[in-house]
Amino acid sequence: MILRRTTELLLAALVVAGCAGSPTRPAPASAEVRAPTENPYASVALTADLSELSDNQKEMLRLLLRAADLMDEVFWKEAYGDRDELLESVADENTRRFAEINYGPWDRLQDNASFLSGYGEKPKGARFYPDDMTAEEFEQHLAAHPENAEAFRSLYTVIERGPSGLVAVPYRERFAEQIEQAAALLREASVLAEDEGFRRYLALRADALLSDEYQESDLAWMDMKDNPIDCVIGPVETYEDQLFGAKAAHTAYVLIKDMDWSRKLARYAEFLPELQEALPVPGKYKAESPGSDADLNAYDVIYYAGDCNAGSKTIAINLPNDEEVQLQKGTRRLQLKNAMRAKFDRIMLPIGEVLIAADQRTHITFDAFFGNTMFHEVAHGLGIKNTITLKGTVREALKDQASALEEGKADILGLVMVKQLHEKGAIEGTSLMDHYVTFLAGIFRSVRFGAASAHGRANMLRFNYFEREGAFSYDPNLGVYRVEVDAMTRAMEGLAREILILQGNGDYAGVTHLMEEMGTVGPRLQADLDRLATAGIPVDIVFEQGAKVLGL
Repeated sequence: MILRRTTELLLAALVVAGCAGSPTRPAPASAEVRAPTENPYASVALTADLSELSDNQKEMLRLLLRAADLMDEVFWKEAYGDRDELLESVADENTRRFAEINYGPWDRLQDNASFLSGYGEKPKGARFYPDDMTAEEFEQHLAAHPENAEAFRSLYTVIERGPSGLVAVPYRERFAEQIEQAAALLREASVLAEDEGFRRYLALRADALLSDEYQESDLAWMDMKDNPIDCVIGPVETYEDQLFGAKAAHTAYVLIKDMDWSRKLARYAEFLPELQEALPVPGKYKAESPGSDADLNAYDVIYYAGDCNAGSKTIAINLPNDEEVQLQKGTRRLQLKNAMRAKFDRIMLPIGEVLIAADQRTHITFDAFFGNTMFHEVAHGLGIKNTITLKGTVREALKDQASALEEGKADILGLVMVKQLHEKGAIEGTSLMDHYVTFLAGIFRSVRFGAASAHGRANMLRFNYFEREGAFSYDPNLGVYRVEVDAMTRAMEGLAREILILQGNGDYAGVTHLMEEMGTVGPRLQADLDRLATAGIPVDIVFEQGAKVLGL
């Protein structure tokens, strides 16, 4: 068990106890508890300097926080069902808090194992599909009713059982109460926005929530350059749907832009076309050109809600996911600097003290961590979005395997890019060794997210591939790892090539085989992860956040 630990570093208020039941029924009060004995999360306050904001901007933040809370309500319905029914059935305050962190009775850092007795496995499709629906039934329905394919495969529908069989219900209808309130709040906030681009985006996003048509608002979000406040809101990522990877879950981030850091990052977007051309694959796997309007910015995040707040927390954003928008304009990469710093200080540095060779630990630096994370997000825009085998988009062809492989691609291509930019003299303040050693320490951080996380599986794959290729050596006496530079370079380029070809071919069987072979934690790695647990190093962070924390 990755999370088997004793720790005095974490807040006792988050220790788990429990209840039981089913995804739709409250648990009996006498249920036996099966839960981790210590909480794997460290608590961090999300704050930012709001002193330069006007009164209108502060009022706009209050409205955005309220809209974010509505996305949180919707995500509960998507991930579990009736939030209040579950939480009210749990007598212990600490148990309720752990259920809140996980948005249900399944531990997201333990491969979605139930931490409350009486619950079975979490449905692969969460609540986007009927609990008893199989993938075969879904496909059989579409074979018999091809006219339903567009609605059934839409990112923005829930599949339910009707009187005559399966039906697709649009989000705007299924979650009408929360959606209509959130849209009204976004319109109210748009009136207060002092930046014209942000005003237009908020108004269009309100329309999108009510229509389930998001492309126009995505394009408007791409056009924003100078607004000090930002908000990502609506159904965005498909990680929660582990049946098909097809349904987008509701989420919200409220952000304050760090103008100084953003100016430092802006120049890296200029390298995208030549980085695409330099990818280590044949030309047909890099024939698409990344949008030229992509940009990089740094933010302090002041609120997480919904999907992004469940389990392990995002420290960078790469959006929009719409392939047409990406090809037309690229993507925006938002680095969440304050959340990133919290993870580096509380998790990365302590991991290095336990698992990295003593003479290489000085190479674990925040600037390298920030850079690796940033280029991970940049790398999402590289490669190919549409298969060369006419199987549709990569996401459609690879289905439930798409997210983990895409995260693996971004991780490894990000490191390839770092090497290329260092060779051009375009990166200052860090050495290539800093990035390599920090990257290795980062694998140990992210693999602890478990197989239920796309990021966790991607890191399992990379650890095993790197081990096979000799990218690091291991001292069994000291229990520490050492980067082997030449082998690391060969391994990262080899893995990048393999992933890009699998994506370009839309090779679902090949990706499944690769993940089954290498997307697991072996005995030695598990023993080392257990050492991190014994050392009391948290797996991730949770937030003290909201208007009161911000002084609004």
